[in-house]
Amino acid sequence: MPYVIEPMQMGDVPEVSQVERECFTNPWPASAYRRELREAATNRYVVVRWVHPSAPRRAPLVWPAAGSPLRAWLGGWLPGLFPPVAAPANPYPIAGFAGLWLMIDEAHVTTIGIAPAHRGRRIGELLFLKMVDLAVERRATWLTLEVRVSNTVAQNLYRKYGLTITGTRKRYYSDNGEDAYMMSSEPLQSPAFHARLARLRADLQTAIARQEAEEGLTGGRARANGQPSTEKG
Repeated sequence: MPYVIEPMQMGDVPEVSQVERECFTNPWPASAYRRELREAATNRYVVVRWVHPSAPRRAPLVWPAAGSPLRAWLGGWLPGLFPPVAAPANPYPIAGFAGLWLMIDEAHVTTIGIAPAHRGRRIGELLFLKMVDLAVERRATWLTLEVRVSNTVAQNLYRKYGLTITGTRKRYYSDNGEDAYMMSSEPLQSPAFHARLARLRADLQTAIARQEAEEGLTGGRARANGQPSTEKG
């Protein structure tokens, strides 16, 4: 599979912020992701990387480079302008990211973002399934999220996994004042949910394998088809 999911690291934040700006009109600042990563007991953030042989290796997104003596020297004199930045652990490009808050018995999806060049390739579903898996592993009772009322693509994905609309947050999105639907899952630990999850996981694996076989005829490069697969709650 040309995509792998890994825990988000501090060194990933500059690139995640770049993808974030491509996805959202009201992106989170990089400092928000650094703060979230420091709260590992209650937050989970992951990235999905494009590891196909044709994937370009990404150059450092900060200057001076993370971990360089020059950055350390400048940081000592101007820490506000040159804060410490961890070096990326993986050179393959980030195609998307997702995050989850864990609050007692509730797991809340905070964000899912897919770089425009990688949309339409089921990465959004792959990341959402990872969020569900993390919630189940932490023994959460419910999975919740917010979604734009206009984002029917995302809503259909969430409904497929058993989420239903439980309410509306008026003018929730600050960029255009759009309302958000609140959606919630059935009990995550129920046999019915686990049966649904197993079936959908198998379906997704089959669909990705079929897609990879088809793309093997064209070199496996990502296609941009304009279909949105991003959401922030």
